[in-house]
Amino acid sequence: MLDRGDGVRLAYERRDGRGPTFVWLSGYRSEMTGTKAQCLADWARGRGQSFVRFDYSGHGASEGVFEDQDIETWRGDALAIFDRVAPGRLVLVGSSLGGWIALLAALARPTRIAGLLLIAPAWDFTERLLWPRLPDAARRAILETGAWEQPSPYGGTTMYSKRLFEAGRRWLIPERIAFPGPVRIFQGRRDPDVPWAHAQALAERIESPNLRFITREDGDHRLSTPDDLGVLRAAADELTQA
Repeated sequence: MLDRGDGVRLAYERRDGRGPTFVWLSGYRSEMTGTKAQCLADWARGRGQSFVRFDYSGHGASEGVFEDQDIETWRGDALAIFDRVAPGRLVLVGSSLGGWIALLAALARPTRIAGLLLIAPAWDFTERLLWPRLPDAARRAILETGAWEQPSPYGGTTMYSKRLFEAGRRWLIPERIAFPGPVRIFQGRRDPDVPWAHAQALAERIESPNLRFITREDGDHRLSTPDDLGVLRAAADELTQA
């Protein structure tokens, strides 16, 4: 466990190996033990690749009350892991929310980030995807009571707080991101949560000499079928030379 500096401890797993170090960044209310994270951990073990994964505060085995966390605190969690746990040059693998956090972290640590692998990247999702879709009753609940909760299609419930939206507006992605390393964006065309066009718009914002937009015609938001995981491993293979 890593104390991020305020008494909240973050659960993480590190495997030492050859560089660059691949760092897994999970999605909203997801954990580092998920299918794609485990696939990448197995891939790294098989290659002898340095690999780090962790749970954001309020997620999984990490400490912290979920309702007290937001985009800003999760960005801080990632930077704490980079600075104190993950060695050398880094390739960030961000899934959904993790794609947003990966971009913010790359902007904060430009000399350390060697490559980006973004899976259904939910950049600016609070402002661009979520708030416009919420019913009026949900918006009123968030503004008046501070939170709104609903059943999640992925199991359990999902809670959205006023704090989450306010922090999201402070950490929107800039219109242009100059990134000198390789970038891979992996997106399903049947993703109901992060539309294909949203990921395409991100690709148009990133200025990289080596950017590839990879799509799965029948891919959903999970991108966790055996074929999807094969694409993930192949993309990771490409970035080992970053």
